[in-house]
Amino acid sequence: MNCQRDYRSQCSPRTRRARGQTLEYSEKKRESVGQVLNIKKFTADVLTVSPESMQRSSRLKRELQLLSTEPAPGISCWQNDGRVDDLRAQIVGGVSTPYEGGLFTLEIVLPERYPFEPPKMRFLTPIYHPNIDSAGRICLDALKLPPKGAWRPSLNISTVLTSIQLLMAEPNPDDPLMADISSEYKYNKPVYLEKARQWTEKHAIQRNQGLGDLDKSPCEDELSKGLAGPRKRGALDTGEEEEEVKKTCV
Repeated sequence: MNCQRDYRSQCSPRTRRARGQTLEYSEKKRESVGQVLNIKKFTADVLTVSPESMQRSSRLKRELQLLSTEPAPGISCWQNDGRVDDLRAQIVGGVSTPYEGGLFTLEIVLPERYPFEPPKMRFLTPIYHPNIDSAGRICLDALKLPPKGAWRPSLNISTVLTSIQLLMAEPNPDDPLMADISSEYKYNKPVYLEKARQWTEKHAIQRNQGLGDLDKSPCEDELSKGLAGPRKRGALDTGEEEEEVKKTCV
């Protein structure tokens, strides 16, 4: 029986019902297939969350909690706009250094593979230093992977910030980013010290003026009180003694 030409006139009610049921079944089957595909896609999306990502998230939560509850003296760190991979930090200039009295802000960007890759850090506050260039980039082994660098997953944000604080107090002129500043530091240190103080007064101290007590960060509180206390270790229960990170550039 040819039902395509005149479906209503040539097909019996029983045949039409059968065809309707077939079409309905086909439609439900397509919907079921679509649901299965959506479930598979959702499962695939969930499975793409690698163990490294989960470890990174857990690690960052612990580090941020440590930085909040046990910050190293003269150092503070916080999330920028609530993002866990974009941080800001402040370091107080050390006593008896040309950076004394200054408050230096840093940007910290954490890569997707952190802690298997080092954080990316740079100074936002201009600083006159042989190992820090005009863009704020820092010459420090702990910020580079081996073999040229010394980063390892047992290090963390707090230990690197402490190493930067030490680098500010003890520059390494033998492997500089700024050759002219390095030359001043080695052969005409009084000129270097004077320029570094001038930069500190211009860029790192004026920003602190006029801030009320409610607006002060932990570093600003410490700066105003003149505290310098002994450094604490910010490592994550590794059981290792803190090593002084080499400050070299290749």
